[in-house]
Amino acid sequence: MTPRTVVRTPRHSVSERPFIVIWEATRACPLACLHCRAEAQTARHPAELDGADARRVMDQIAAFGRPGPLFVITGGDPFQRTDLTDLITYGTSRGLRVAVSPSGTPTLTRDRLLAVREAGAVALSLSLDGSTAARHDAFRGVPGVYDWTLDGWRTARALGLKVQINTTVTRNSLEDLADIAALVRREGAMLWSGFVLVPTGRGEQLDSLTPAEIEDVLHFLYDCGSVMATKTTEGHHFRRVALQRTVLDARGERPRLGPLYGRLSARAAELGLFDGEHRPVRRPPMDVSSGRGFVFISHTGEVQPSGFLPLSAGNVKTRPLTGIYRESDLFTKVRDPSLLRGKCGACEFKTVCGGSRSRAYGFTGDVLEADPYCAYEPGSFPYETALTKSTSR
Repeated sequence: MTPRTVVRTPRHSVSERPFIVIWEATRACPLACLHCRAEAQTARHPAELDGADARRVMDQIAAFGRPGPLFVITGGDPFQRTDLTDLITYGTSRGLRVAVSPSGTPTLTRDRLLAVREAGAVALSLSLDGSTAARHDAFRGVPGVYDWTLDGWRTARALGLKVQINTTVTRNSLEDLADIAALVRREGAMLWSGFVLVPTGRGEQLDSLTPAEIEDVLHFLYDCGSVMATKTTEGHHFRRVALQRTVLDARGERPRLGPLYGRLSARAAELGLFDGEHRPVRRPPMDVSSGRGFVFISHTGEVQPSGFLPLSAGNVKTRPLTGIYRESDLFTKVRDPSLLRGKCGACEFKTVCGGSRSRAYGFTGDVLEADPYCAYEPGSFPYETALTKSTSR
């Protein structure tokens, strides 16, 4: 595998156009998830972007050019909007690939999922934070969410929608990750994403993980990539792990990891997670980060580098998204790895990783500080010459 295929880069310059645009269509949601970034409410906010506003947003996204960015409609629960399918239809007509990220509620009916597909949506994103109903429902704050999620997942797949499963990595889910992975592999998904928690919204109340634990999780996710497509959200050092493991694998060596990795690997063996056919080609992680190929639009139109980085660079009601993304001080700053401070600034992987700007801000109040969840010490990888081409761009 060449360095270019270990970590993928978007075909177009990320300073000119995003690879993915996330729109928070509403903050209304009947769940009470412990980590909720949006601190979702039961009722819709009166200042939400209305249908006309949303269409103008999609026009602005289309103005980046073709092929257009992936457009993800999230929330809250986007099914709380009665115009959801109309918006999907419009986005599709503007040449956008549209995906929907609903909550696991009784709204995940076959009729609604069929309407989403027929409107043009290409994928569905669902959350699974426990391998059992007891674990998942406790995290989501409402009984029955686990069953609704699995029913919606199976129905979506039967209808031909691609399904991505997202799992929040918290203190409560750490020891359950192998079981969740086995469930995802058994049920089938386009992609399994491990969300490395950012302390924002309700997530500020959850216990922090240690950098060593995160390192073990990232390497376990890398192992899972041999049998199913895996990625991370706000775990940008997964790209560093992929590069390091590729070099080590070529030399027949294994990384030195902690006890959590040992327990997850042992449990995976018990479950037979890595038995059977392996993927012929591992899915390379995409080199996209907050403000660098990624943009978030809030329910009121504020434009942020990430939904987990609560700093606005402008509002789509008063300034075109293209200008905000390409020219705003905030976006140009987070795209420049030479400005990074601390370990991130000194790291040889900073151009391909750069750490989580959202987590740096959440812990320190400084968007350019080091990611506190990274265990890697700059310069400590023994085969630096093998990485030279991989980490330069």
